[in-house]
Amino acid sequence: MRLITSGQIKAARALLGLTVAELAKTAGIGFTTMVRLESSDGIPAGNVKTLTSVKTAIEKAGVEFIGTPESGAGVRWKA
Repeated sequence: MRLITSGQIKAARALLGLTVAELAKTAGIGFTTMVRLESSDGIPAGNVKTLTSVKTAIEKAGVEFIGTPESGAGVRWKA
């Protein structure tokens, strides 16, 4: 799995117009887990399965992750 940052998760959620609770439900994870992932600095520490669930939910909603955590990390609508 390509690494994503907490900033990318927050940006993707904002782009989609979702609340923390809505994204957590869509990804099938707990609200407090989502808050913890977004509160981290840089690459969030967490279970790979949890991060994959969040990434997949965001990508299925039409947003893609671009760049790397070290250079130009961001999100954008899929073309």
